[in-house]
Amino acid sequence: MADTGNTSTGSTNGTGADRGAIHVTNTGGNVTIGDHNTVTSTVTGAAPDRDPRQEALLQAIRKLRADLGGIVPSEQTAALDTELADAEEEIEDLGRADTGRLTRLRRALTDAGAVTGILASGVAVGQAVGTLLGG
Repeated sequence: MADTGNTSTGSTNGTGADRGAIHVTNTGGNVTIGDHNTVTSTVTGAAPDRDPRQEALLQAIRKLRADLGGIVPSEQTAALDTELADAEEEIEDLGRADTGRLTRLRRALTDAGAVTGILASGVAVGQAVGTLLGG
């Protein structure tokens, strides 16, 4: 940080301890000053309630996305990963994936069938989607 040429010769508390000190108040967020700092942000509030079937789908999606990282990518697997990521985000944010999202995910699973059919995680996602769509 560059020296601005401004110096403080006094103290607000009479001890001289505040010379060069920086006071930050009412930030409404995280603040860090200086080098080698760590900022930890804790978000409070309840996560959206999830239907156990949506939670099962979320866990299966995460497993399949991890498994897809170990295969040779193709256009179909890239499209599938995009749909998986979108569904994962929707479940995390809203507590559920809507019918349109589930339908697109089912289509992407079908399109990448050669890969998803041999991965247990792909079968699990397909079963979870089928349960939520009713068939």
